[in-house]
Order: sequence, then C-alpha cells, then structure tokens
Amino acid sequence: MKRIPFDQLQQTFKHILLQLSFTEEKAALCAGIFAANSRDGVHSHGLNRFPVFVQYIKDGLVNPSAEPELQSSNGLIETWNGNLGAGMYNATKAMQRAITLATDNGIGCVALQNTNHWMRGGTYGWQAADAGCIGICFTNAIAGMPAWGGAEPVLGNNPLVIAVPRTKGHIVLDMAMSQFSYGKMQEYELKHEQLPVPGGYDDAGNLTTNPSAIRANKRALPIGFWKGSSLALVLDIVLTALSGGRSTTKITADKKEYGVSQCFICLRQPDMHDALVEEILAYTKSSQPAMPGGRISYPGENTLRTRVQSEKEGVLVNEEIWEQVLQLK
Repeated sequence: MKRIPFDQLQQTFKHILLQLSFTEEKAALCAGIFAANSRDGVHSHGLNRFPVFVQYIKDGLVNPSAEPELQSSNGLIETWNGNLGAGMYNATKAMQRAITLATDNGIGCVALQNTNHWMRGGTYGWQAADAGCIGICFTNAIAGMPAWGGAEPVLGNNPLVIAVPRTKGHIVLDMAMSQFSYGKMQEYELKHEQLPVPGGYDDAGNLTTNPSAIRANKRALPIGFWKGSSLALVLDIVLTALSGGRSTTKITADKKEYGVSQCFICLRQPDMHDALVEEILAYTKSSQPAMPGGRISYPGENTLRTRVQSEKEGVLVNEEIWEQVLQLK
C-alpha cells in the first residue's frame, strides 16, 4: 500500500470517465464518490471497485447517458426509474429528492428501480445528515448468502444505512447483512490475511475465516445468524414492493449484478434533541474497553478519523490496482 493525494485520485477517475462518454457533471460526481470512499478507508468500494465499474460500462450494463425518471407519486412516496444509469449518480439524485420532500414535509421516500451498484451506501447517509436529515437507505444485491438452514446462496447481502445528523460528527451506520461485505473480504484476500472472525462457510459447510473460500462459493454468514438472514429477505421484499423493480431472484438469474432496486427515506424536524443524543453517546462510550488500549466508537467515528488522516497524509491505495487504473487512462 502507498499513499497518493486525494486530488490526484479524483482527477484520475474523472479523466477516465470523461473518456467513457460521461458528462462533466457525472464524471465529477462519480469520481468524487470513488475517491471519497478510498479516502474514508472503504477501499473495497473506492479504487478497488473502479476497474469493475469501467468494465460494466464497456459491457453495456451501465449507461453513462441515462437519467433517472419519475414513474409515479403517492403522497410523499415517489417511484423513479434509474434507466441503468451510474448507480452513484442515481443514488445521489434519489437521496436529494428525498431530502427535498423531507425539508418541505418532514418526511420523504424515494423508491428507485432499474439502477446500479451505489458503491458505498454510507455515502448517501452522509449526504442526508449533511442536509440536516435522518437518512435511511437500503439496496438489494445479487445472491451471496444462504437463507438460514440452507446450503446455497439465495439472499443478497442487502446493505442498510441509517444516518443521524450531529454537529460533532454525524452518526452513520452502514452495514451489509453478511458478517463481512464481499468488498471487505476482497481487502483481506488482497493482503493475504484471514478474517478476524468467521465470515462464512467452506465447501464442506464448516464456518471459516478464509475470505477466498467464501468469495468463491458465495456462502457468506448472515449477521446474527437467522436474524440477519430474515432481515436480508425482508429488505428485498420491501424494495420490490415499493419500487416494482427487480428482486435478488431476478438479479441473480442474470449472473451479473445490475438493475438493482433501492430505497431512500429522509426524516426532518427542527429539533433533533441534540443534548439527548449526546447523552446516549456519552453513556455508550463510558464503558471500560474490553482490551487494554481499546476504544469504543459510535458508527461513523472511525470513518471521520480515517478521513482526517487521509487528508493529511494522502489516501492509501493498493499499488497493483492503482497501476491497473492508470493503464485505463
């Protein structure tokens, strides 16, 4: 791993996207999200994912010129069609629309069908929190996890994001329904490391810390065992019911992850009771760390810490993947 300036990373991404028929606006937005993900330590959905994104464009699975379109409106719930556009662009637009609805009405919901991978879901939680809203968003995905009691992958890891605005640093929960996201397992694999705790099953059905085995057979371990399995299923059902878009069943049938469904919800009120929120955080962090030198952090706190370090010292990148990206210029 080595460090490079954030601006260099962002401009490299943008230059490549402009060559792939992205407009200046879209190239800047998508490049900024890829670079910010790596800056914040989410390498799996930053630099590491960029070559895959480029290939999806070349394969015609991501349409650089597509714009999201309003399909229907039911009170404060809107359904949009992403038209297979860039997932980060569509997600940003959808969350902004939910923010607008919430700003005017206190609540807003945008269901998005026929879109693409949003990369780091937390991006849109931070977006909502920056606008002073509580943000909730979730997406479905290609099957990569068995249902509890099953042996074959039939559930997506269907990430869920919940963000709460806070003056001292937003609270942003960004979690897959599997113990480790596939991107995080790739990071361990690239470093030739085992997972710190079991993250899935090997081919014999035994729990394993081997990320390569799990990524190969797609038998990731659900968080909370049967609870995570159930939550992944229900999120997919809610997404399909609200958006009318493709479920994990349909996405998986095509063998490649595109045309997914997503939902963006914003809540806003003048008084978010900041003092009460601080009381909760203070109580949580008052616990003695279980390990000497350990630290108790709220969701999003480590992200902010990594962001500050990256802005000061440069963004950590995998040298091999960075060279791959430079060859795309």
